[in-house]
Amino acid sequence: MSRMESELEDAVSERRYRAPALEKGLDILELLAQRGAPLTASQISAALDRSVSELFRMVQVLEFRGYIETAPDGEGYELTSKLFALAMTRAPVRSLLEVALPVMRDLAAELSQSCHLAVASDDQIVVVARQESPGYVGFSVRPGYRRPLVGSTSGAVLLAYLPDRAPLADAEFERRLEAIRTRGYEQSPSSHIEGVVDLSAPILGDLGSVAALTIPFVQSRLAAPKVEDAVKALRAAAERISIDLCARG
Repeated sequence: MSRMESELEDAVSERRYRAPALEKGLDILELLAQRGAPLTASQISAALDRSVSELFRMVQVLEFRGYIETAPDGEGYELTSKLFALAMTRAPVRSLLEVALPVMRDLAAELSQSCHLAVASDDQIVVVARQESPGYVGFSVRPGYRRPLVGSTSGAVLLAYLPDRAPLADAEFERRLEAIRTRGYEQSPSSHIEGVVDLSAPILGDLGSVAALTIPFVQSRLAAPKVEDAVKALRAAAERISIDLCARG
């Protein structure tokens, strides 16, 4: 077969396996995930540069199948937890949760603070598990929560230990990542809740960061442990998860 014939066959195969309807549906899901806020049909069509009528059936099918739903205020569509639930069935994530959850329960009980586990998904973090504080008062982050890697404490920890990562243009942020690697954890005031300090340590595998274990440490709680004691317990828990996870292969 000549080179020209081979290229022609490849081009024909590419056209043969295109699925425009599926691609439109995936575009809608990815857009809603990236925006992280409800979007109306008009906003979706404008963002994807397609007409409302072209996407109408896609939106209806995705809603019928349970992948998207109308926002509580009725203004637009948002993702449901169905995709998140499907992702949780993947073997690597299942193994991570099986190892991490018992350790997270012990950590929450020891410190009377909640904790959560986040992994990287493209340029965002996704919280895949949480353990509530055993006390009456606490602050926690729900599973499925997403945020840009560069805009969160968990994301900074994940990036700091990410293998083969291209240097970022932000020199100050790069220095922050180097400091995290030097300390072995990150400690940063929450950008959302006053009085909360995010403490985060990496879950490490053979190739670098697998996840970030984070405590939204509530400083104002009565009988709360010292921050340095919480950091020590956090790092010990993260190391325990890392060792147990590597032992599973």
